[in-house]
Amino acid sequence: MDEHLVAFLHHLGLEKNSSIYTVKSYREDLTQFIEFVQTKLRNQSVSPDQLTTRLLRAYIAWLSDQKYAKSTIARRLASLRSWCRYLCRQSVLTENPADSLRGPRQDKKLPHFLSTEEVEQLLSSPNLMLSLGLRDKAFLEMMYSAGLRVSELVGLNIDDIDLNEGIATIRGKGKRERLGLIGAPARTAIQNWLNVRDEILNGRVRNASALFLNKNGGRLTTRSIGRILVKYLAQVGLDPRTSPHTLRHSFATHLLNAGADIRGVQELLGHKNLTTTQIYTHVTTQRLQDSYQKAHPRA
Repeated sequence: MDEHLVAFLHHLGLEKNSSIYTVKSYREDLTQFIEFVQTKLRNQSVSPDQLTTRLLRAYIAWLSDQKYAKSTIARRLASLRSWCRYLCRQSVLTENPADSLRGPRQDKKLPHFLSTEEVEQLLSSPNLMLSLGLRDKAFLEMMYSAGLRVSELVGLNIDDIDLNEGIATIRGKGKRERLGLIGAPARTAIQNWLNVRDEILNGRVRNASALFLNKNGGRLTTRSIGRILVKYLAQVGLDPRTSPHTLRHSFATHLLNAGADIRGVQELLGHKNLTTTQIYTHVTTQRLQDSYQKAHPRA
């Protein structure tokens, strides 16, 4: 079964163009499942033809007993479904044992986002007297201006942005490309950063193409972005639940609150399906209902 997992991960990375983060998630999910099956069957040499719907149901029940979140169980099940479909296409399995499985009913959880005032506080927090402060200001402005995932942000190269036109080429999930919009404050912040960026490179060419660099001249990482954000959140006293993805949530929510078309927001976010974008309409509807309850005399 391990050999079939390696082949599946290879298929995801090379043929499906899945990101390294997607492949990593599948590897972790399916490795856990294989370990469960080996323990359950008391056999280290399990083959795919031993996979049954009953065994998969036992795994889902075990995840629930281990107190995994419903969202995590749903992701594990989605990984299993994808793998079993692949095994069927490869004629390793004659039937898909995951076809009849149903995941746990998901709780409706609205995304956490910042108000426009809180975003202004955050964007104003870097020290613009420092080179790294200019960098931090630039990437925070860019994330909020274009609604970027943190992986999309750190993957940006200098050649991906056109400050004159105010657009950027964004490589999203599945290596799908889209255009991101760079607002005037973000353009100014990025230009200010580019003016001092060479000071950090100092003649090195290790990551000369990367837009955002760390203090050693290497490409800034997703983990580094998270650490920097935590520093600024504490500095201005904002909700510690805020993550880099919160700026993306805030971007979409603020656009819809201001009357933007949901299809346009879908394109800007790079969502493949409109249903993914619709979560933000629930946010705006909830705010509208709250305002109604507070303001209407017969609410």
